[in-house]
This record gives sequence, C-alpha cells and structure tokens, in this order.
Amino acid sequence: MTPDPWIVYGESLDSRLFLGTARYPSPKVMADAIESSGAEVLTVGLRRQAPGKLGGSSIWERIAGLGRRILPNTAGCHTAREAVTLAEMSREIFDTDWIKLEVTGDDYNLQPDPYGLVDATRQLIERGFKVFPYTTDDLVVCSRLRDLGCQVIMPWGSPIGTGKGLLNPYALETLRNRLPDVSLVVDAGIGLPSHAARALELGFDGVLLNTAVARADDPVAMATAFARAVEAGRLARHAGAMAESETAQPSTPVVGAPFWHDKSA
Repeated sequence: MTPDPWIVYGESLDSRLFLGTARYPSPKVMADAIESSGAEVLTVGLRRQAPGKLGGSSIWERIAGLGRRILPNTAGCHTAREAVTLAEMSREIFDTDWIKLEVTGDDYNLQPDPYGLVDATRQLIERGFKVFPYTTDDLVVCSRLRDLGCQVIMPWGSPIGTGKGLLNPYALETLRNRLPDVSLVVDAGIGLPSHAARALELGFDGVLLNTAVARADDPVAMATAFARAVEAGRLARHAGAMAESETAQPSTPVVGAPFWHDKSA
C-alpha cells in the first residue's frame, strides 16, 4: 500500500487507530498492546484516572514513556462548564491543546449532550483548543461542530463500551457524504476488528477504541488484529468495491471460450 498520511490539525499521522489507556489488566499489557497496535495517539481521562490517586502518577509516567501523542478527554463531565474547566487542567498537565471533548447527557447509555457539547466546543475553540468532539451520529449536530471550526468530529458507532459495532451505517455514511472536508473518526461501540474495517470502508478516516482491546482475552493479539483491520478497511476504500446486484451473476464465463484457451493450438 502506498504511503497514506493522515493530517490531523496540521500533524501527520501514519496510523488511523486511536487507542485508549484504561481497563487493561496491567500497565505492561497496556504498553505491549499499544506497541502492537501501532497507534500514535492515546486517549487519557484526567477525571477518571487522576494523577496521584490509585497509582495514577505511575500510569502517566508509563504512558509518557511510550512516546505517543496524548489526547486528554473530558470523560465524566455533564456540563459545558465542567468540560471546559477539565480541558484547561488537561492542557496544563499534558502540555497539549488537543482535547477529546465529552459532555454526557444521559447516564444510562452515556449519550453525549448535544447542547452542552456545542456550547463547550465554542468556548474551547475560542480559547485556542483543537477540539475532537465525541457526539452521536446526528448530522445537524456534526454540521454545527464543523461550522464552529472542528477539523475532526468523532461520532459513535453505538453506545460506549457496548461492543455492538456500527448500529446505523446509513447515518454514518450520510455524515461522510455531507462532511467531505472533515476528518471523521468512529468513537465508541466498536467491539470487533470487522467493525473497524467497516468504518474505514465507509470512508471514515479512523477509529478510536479502548474496551475492545483492553478487555479482550489477549489484548496484545487483539491490538494487532485491529491494526490490520484498519489497514484493510482503508485499502478497500481506496480500491473501490464492486457494485451490488439484485440478481446472481456467474463469476465464470459460460459463453465462448474460457480466457485461458489457446487459439493457436
């Protein structure tokens, strides 16, 4: 496959897989899985993995030592005000203006709050952040986020942690068609490498996942599987899929001579 760099807020990435850093059996398994995945961007949750608590500082040191770009997130925030405050703290602690913005609107399925998300996005962009908003697959909300200046938008495939995959491919494909100049990353709900491959086949620029790798029986092997699935999906998108047909069509010619027939014989 020819080089296919991905420009994200002015930075070039080779991997189209973003990986989370929570819920692994041990720090070593986490580090090995990240290495196996080839991921260049790692998400961390300041609120749910606060340094200084439950060994948090050692986790940060381990993550920092991996040499990847850190994408802090505002997981656990329920209002725009909370999210903006946490983003400011994250920028100071991790020395980055990248922020994965999450504003939870419902505690049952952790669905993002579209009103709080748009409000927080506006405030953070005004403060110089490069925002990666986590949202539903709602076209109007995603369009508003694009209009505010987001160069990356991260709609869910299904509720976070469910592993159900892409529940509404039509909505995701519509986002891709209607927002051609924005990087789109499926974030949340991916459970299998085939889900990730499908997202890239639909034209998405990348995927973000955590639980599917961290809670696998073998996180390191699963990380490898996801890396290969993302590459396969991207290559398939470039290759161009055959057109679907409502009727069966034989793959072997039935009229005339087979293509290997030697007419000179």
